[in-house]
Amino acid sequence: MNSMTEDDRRVAWVTGASRGIGADTALRLAELGYDVALTARDQGRLEQVAKEVEGWGRRALAKASDLTDRGSIVAFADAAQAWGGRCDVLCNIGVYQGPNIGPRPGGQDWAGGNLVMEMPIDELALSLEADVVAPVLLCQRAIPSMVASGDGVIINMSSSVVYLEPWGTIKEDRGWSLSYAAGKAGIDQVGKLINVELGSAGIRAYTVEPGYVAYGEGFRNRLSPNERVPVCPAEAIGTAIAWLVRTPEATRLLSKRIYLPAITEKQRLLSGWDGPGSPYPTRW
Repeated sequence: MNSMTEDDRRVAWVTGASRGIGADTALRLAELGYDVALTARDQGRLEQVAKEVEGWGRRALAKASDLTDRGSIVAFADAAQAWGGRCDVLCNIGVYQGPNIGPRPGGQDWAGGNLVMEMPIDELALSLEADVVAPVLLCQRAIPSMVASGDGVIINMSSSVVYLEPWGTIKEDRGWSLSYAAGKAGIDQVGKLINVELGSAGIRAYTVEPGYVAYGEGFRNRLSPNERVPVCPAEAIGTAIAWLVRTPEATRLLSKRIYLPAITEKQRLLSGWDGPGSPYPTRW
């Protein structure tokens, strides 16, 4: 257990924390000694993750919210601030889960979606609300306490779709939609601006990408040598995020889009994992 005193306590907020990358990140931050405020839509699963956070001797707040609902996000931020009194690390991991994203996070099924000419504009707006507006709103709520303490870390989850050419349409395996790509392109810029505007106040915003992550049976099925994108377990991502948070020399990466599996592999952070495309007994 961590011996951190009350005066030394640090608090992290994590979105998308009910499973996979977000849940594993919450546990890795608890292992570092952070109390963790967790949010996602599934209150039951959040409470399960919260119990695991508490197993590390840390406090946990599980409060469901919806990234497409600003009032819901404000309610989470206000509850987290009242509960923890501060935010030292903000992890914007949650992503819009609507019908137009392509592969669902976890890689176990295919969400499908619409081509550009078929795209409902309201669906595009919801994706931008969840993937850009909600993270910015959380930044605005979290950063004042970071500035007050002179230190803070923000993790914004981007994606390779920002710069890759799609392999096919959203109607085909491994394509993606305009709504998903637009949302990730938006969050891709947030950290850069925060570093310019608030770096002198001790704020560090990292723009990260997880590569192709799958969970459970979806992960095992994607280990085929015929796969065009080597798959990674969620544990390879949460571990790398914890490394960014705890490692002073990580600041050299502030100006880069960071491919998280490369950090885990290079730093040998995940015992028993040999890099993207290799097997691992993932729990998620």
